[in-house]
Amino acid sequence: MSQAFVREGDEQSLSEIDPTLNALIRFLTLENGGIRVYEKRANTDAAGNTLHTMSNGLTYGKDQNGRWEIKQ
Repeated sequence: MSQAFVREGDEQSLSEIDPTLNALIRFLTLENGGIRVYEKRANTDAAGNTLHTMSNGLTYGKDQNGRWEIKQ
């Protein structure tokens, strides 16, 4: 069977993916129907956390447990 199809229930949530930028890009690209999502800019907030602004218009960072989340 082709790996191109994801069975229902096999999806991951943002907080479940690996805490790497490559894993985030892969996840967002899959969520975007296979259209590549890329990092447009990386900033550091006042607390010293790295924030990644992506081509989908959202900014992502890691929470205190190292899991990805959408930042405001």
